[in-house]
Amino acid sequence: MDGVSIEKVAKKLQLKNFTQEMDLKAHAIKVADVNRPALQLSGYFEHFEQSRVEIIGTVEYTYLQHLNDDEKNDIYRKFLSYDIPCIIFCRDFQPDDLFLKHAVESGVPILGTARSTSEFMAELIYLLNEALAPCITIHGVLVDVYGEGLLITGESGIGKSEAALELIRRGHRLVTDDVVEIRKINERTLVGTSPDITRHFIELRGIGIIDVKTLFGVECVKEKQNIDLVIKLEDWKKDNEYDRLGLEEEYTELLGNKIVCHSLPIRPGRNLAVICEAAAVNHRQKKMGYNAAQELYRRVQANLVKQGQDQEQEQEKGFL
Repeated sequence: MDGVSIEKVAKKLQLKNFTQEMDLKAHAIKVADVNRPALQLSGYFEHFEQSRVEIIGTVEYTYLQHLNDDEKNDIYRKFLSYDIPCIIFCRDFQPDDLFLKHAVESGVPILGTARSTSEFMAELIYLLNEALAPCITIHGVLVDVYGEGLLITGESGIGKSEAALELIRRGHRLVTDDVVEIRKINERTLVGTSPDITRHFIELRGIGIIDVKTLFGVECVKEKQNIDLVIKLEDWKKDNEYDRLGLEEEYTELLGNKIVCHSLPIRPGRNLAVICEAAAVNHRQKKMGYNAAQELYRRVQANLVKQGQDQEQEQEKGFL
């Protein structure tokens, strides 16, 4: 089934189900946008986006209360004849028996919440955007390091899980090991999560599977994390040239979004966890407006200018 099941949304947002006879698993939401059907309830159905979740707030509910039974019957029948994924009543409003009768006949689930309309709509749209976002699965490890989402990639057996384990022991949080599900929330945000079957597990060659949540506690795991930085682990090659200053950012592309990427050569004696920590903090510092490489470049340039000025002054003194 395409989309996200209404049962999942109802459970996540703690919605009341007014149509208990319906199986919410059989109904799905396929569009992240929502609609308040004030115009439709007044009889105007041009450009009606029937694929959206319909939200009944104070305006819609009070309007319906002013209609007589015949008017309600006509508008309910026409409104609910469309293929609407579901209708949600906010502010603890209760659908009347006639509304529920037409809803059941048309197979449209009716749900309810006590929350205010605007607040609920904002959370529902965010939830749907995340659930319906384009998704890919890649091989890697995702760790929350000082609030920065660090995606560690590289060939199998290169040491990604070992680096993640050391980061966990240093107080950081694991999101997922081995398999990372990445969703594109918008043009700037990628969110990584773990498949349900491998959540909180790490595979260590020679030891096997360990449960991070059980061994180190719930403070060492996290359900999801925005991806801010990619660390690509690769075998050290003597002939390769590696960036030593970092004046120009390198990027990798995931789902059309560009993410800062550092290639990290693996060599005996290098502490991967400490390097990953430094990379995360340095990236955070850059986002706050300070770039150490640019500062070094500025100092070097200022020193060269000063040396040039000193030489000119010495030459002038020689002529005098």
